Amino acid sequence: MKRVLRKLRRLSRSFAAEQLDRRVIRLSPGCKAKGHVLLAYIIEAFITDPDDPIYRSHTHYWETHQMVTTFLELGYAVDLISYRNTAFRPARHYDFFVSARTNFDRIAALLNDSCKKVVHLDTAHWITNNHNAYGRLIDFSRRRKTAIKNSVRLIEHNLAIENADMGTILGNDFTIDSYAYAQKPIHRIPISSPICFDWGARNIDAIRKNYLWFGSGGFVHKGLDLVLELFAGLPDYQLYVCGPLEKEKAFVQEYQRELYQTENIHPVGWVDINDAKFKEILDKCLGIVYPSCAEGGGGSVIACMQAGVIPVVSRESSVDIADYGVTLKDSSLTQMRTEVVRLSGLSSGELADMAQATWQFASGTHTKASFAQKYREFVQRELL
Repeated sequence: MKRVLRKLRRLSRSFAAEQLDRRVIRLSPGCKAKGHVLLAYIIEAFITDPDDPIYRSHTHYWETHQMVTTFLELGYAVDLISYRNTAFRPARHYDFFVSARTNFDRIAALLNDSCKKVVHLDTAHWITNNHNAYGRLIDFSRRRKTAIKNSVRLIEHNLAIENADMGTILGNDFTIDSYAYAQKPIHRIPISSPICFDWGARNIDAIRKNYLWFGSGGFVHKGLDLVLELFAGLPDYQLYVCGPLEKEKAFVQEYQRELYQTENIHPVGWVDINDAKFKEILDKCLGIVYPSCAEGGGGSVIACMQAGVIPVVSRESSVDIADYGVTLKDSSLTQMRTEVVRLSGLSSGELADMAQATWQFASGTHTKASFAQKYREFVQRELL
């Protein structure tokens, strides 16, 4: 009976998701529309309460809402569909088509010729992403003498950039460069952050050897395996691991010793970024170590930077790092160890300055207000 009930629940969720993926939400600007926009991204943004914790799990929920709001405020009606909608066929002329990569080329081929097509690029290009992801899996298998699956983020093949007139991007030059071959205009809209904090000075000497890894699923993709091995060899340093450990059982089994039998490594698990517990962890960490192999904007790193947590990241994390953080030359254990030990050995004054500069950059660049302003400027400058 329990098995039957579980199967029924899975079927119910699958049916609900399928119905959602076929839904069209039509939104009016409240006046005579200047034209029509088709926007294909996160449809849940308009059927979920803004206070729902899901809004804090990823920036694309709020960003979708803001993108739609921008067009409405500028006098355009918007038809919003899910980026997963494989059945949608346009029934009217659209002035603009704005969409994530999935299904972009299919829908673009059905639109009127006068429609301007904008692909919203929230990941690195699929070739770059998948090449780097498989490289991490190969490296993992050689180090651990075993293979692992479902611990990287693979992106489906698509021709979105080829069929777009232009693109918008959330990351930095790493992500932009992955699309450069297509020779299409790429406009950067710095990723937003679901949280912002007021500046608060911390006792640097008390936290100078404390670090954090914070991310979602795809642990090998995002370098958690490397970070665990690094700190297992640095017993005088503390590592806090914040991520959905329960979702990658094979990874957790492989790293059972590092996660649960190593005194200086603390497996926190997933935390709500608005929870006081998360802020407590941020306050006792000097930096975040995040050697991802491919990102579209490094949102988890940005969230930590909002509290002045110094970033130690790979170039592929797609986060701007000036002299307030560390961009790793590579993601080898040797390079990461060198940079973590060097950073922790800087003077209290230097580290305090870096932490404050980190906070100033994040709180001035990666906010909801900044995203809203930059996206509106893009639409007015490039589309209207």
